Amino acid sequence: MTFYDLAIIGSGSGNSLITPFWDNRKVAIIDGGTFGGTCLNTGCIPTKMYAYPAQLASAVKEAAGLGVDMALEQVHWPRMRDRIFGRIDAISDGGRRYRDEELDNVSLYAEYARFTGPKTLVTASGATIEAEQIVIAAGSRAVLPDVPGIDLPQVHTSDSVMRLPELPGRVLIVGGGFVAAEFAAVFSSFGSQVIQINRSAPLLKSADALVSERFTAAAASRWDVRLGWTLAAVEEAGGGVKATIRGADGGQETVDADIVLVATGRVTNADTLDIPAAGYDLEADGRIAVDAWQRVQRNGAPVDGVYALGDVSNAYQLKHVANHEARVVAHNLEHPDNLRRSDHRFVPSAVFTQPQIASVGLTEEQARQDAELKGSDVVTAVQEYGTTAYGWAMEDRTGFVKLIADRRSGMLLGAHIMGHEASLLIQPLIQAMSFGLDVPSMARGQYWIHPALMEVVENALLALGIEAPAGAATAS
Repeated sequence: MTFYDLAIIGSGSGNSLITPFWDNRKVAIIDGGTFGGTCLNTGCIPTKMYAYPAQLASAVKEAAGLGVDMALEQVHWPRMRDRIFGRIDAISDGGRRYRDEELDNVSLYAEYARFTGPKTLVTASGATIEAEQIVIAAGSRAVLPDVPGIDLPQVHTSDSVMRLPELPGRVLIVGGGFVAAEFAAVFSSFGSQVIQINRSAPLLKSADALVSERFTAAAASRWDVRLGWTLAAVEEAGGGVKATIRGADGGQETVDADIVLVATGRVTNADTLDIPAAGYDLEADGRIAVDAWQRVQRNGAPVDGVYALGDVSNAYQLKHVANHEARVVAHNLEHPDNLRRSDHRFVPSAVFTQPQIASVGLTEEQARQDAELKGSDVVTAVQEYGTTAYGWAMEDRTGFVKLIADRRSGMLLGAHIMGHEASLLIQPLIQAMSFGLDVPSMARGQYWIHPALMEVVENALLALGIEAPAGAATAS
């Protein structure tokens, strides 16, 4: 058995834990997947590197309504793919080589491992490891339904679909969440015939109800959306597939496609680690239980020197949350007598689909059901992009900002934006919530550039109708 001062399971956000503090200590990184984790290799980064050219391609249709005739001549999928993964693969390989070959104090185990005790592990090849401190950052994986033909090469998840040899002409997408929404926009923008099926209605059902409703309508205007349908079977047909889909009413149809993309969610990898052998607590959904300091729990109490972060232990499945938790864990590993807590109060998210979506805080339903808030104290406002000068410039008919606030305190409770660059427009609202800036101070305590699109946020804040305290300074 080899002893280490620190063992890290996972090479995504967990890789950032190796600071100069560990230069004279023995560290092990254990990861049987591609070095760098999901975000770098199969998640956030490559998907956005497809989403941006897809946005350019879709601009062709939008330009026609503004008096500009444009044509999309060709999408060079292989060139695009090679540009994306030529960069990403090099970063992944460079990171792996640096940890494995250039750092004398770090040992890389490029294989999976499982616990044999609270601080002992065995790898797939039989190597045994013991560590004084352990960080579990093993991530999550895509869920596949148990249907006939699911293992065919034409059936993909986000792990493989971006490396296709050619742009598929016909794509069946199964699912209604973030991943499904982004890839539906990408493939439809590039000219593929897209059919998206989802068990429930509407799409993005975890979003604020207005966002879900309006996005479903917007998506249906761009590609074929079929709600109340599930995948029942897939069989090969020439170079493509015939997919059998089943409706909620018991009806059944066959869909011809070149590929099927399954995007029905992700599940924590905690179940691959033999957590019961370590005696750690698990949440009801299988995630590793941690406290506010990211310490792994055993019988409801923290295990000394054992932490978890990212998708393996939180429900957000967002890279920026994993990175935040990694910074907290890095500090706590090095300063056990001065622990820091993670801050999950205002976790934002964005969906880089078309139209783009961004959210932070409570939905309206959550706010009205909150035990500490009386229904009359919750105030909402919806401001359409098209009510601003920049919205006029775009002839925008779908974008909007929805804000939710507490009338008593004047504080924002939630913000939800759908439309052009929503992920940018929401950032000052995240900042306001994070640093305690009330609605009237934000709306009138600063200048808003005219006629920038950001005026839609200003107008939404004003539409909440929350008055500033007497004597408050304004920029208006």
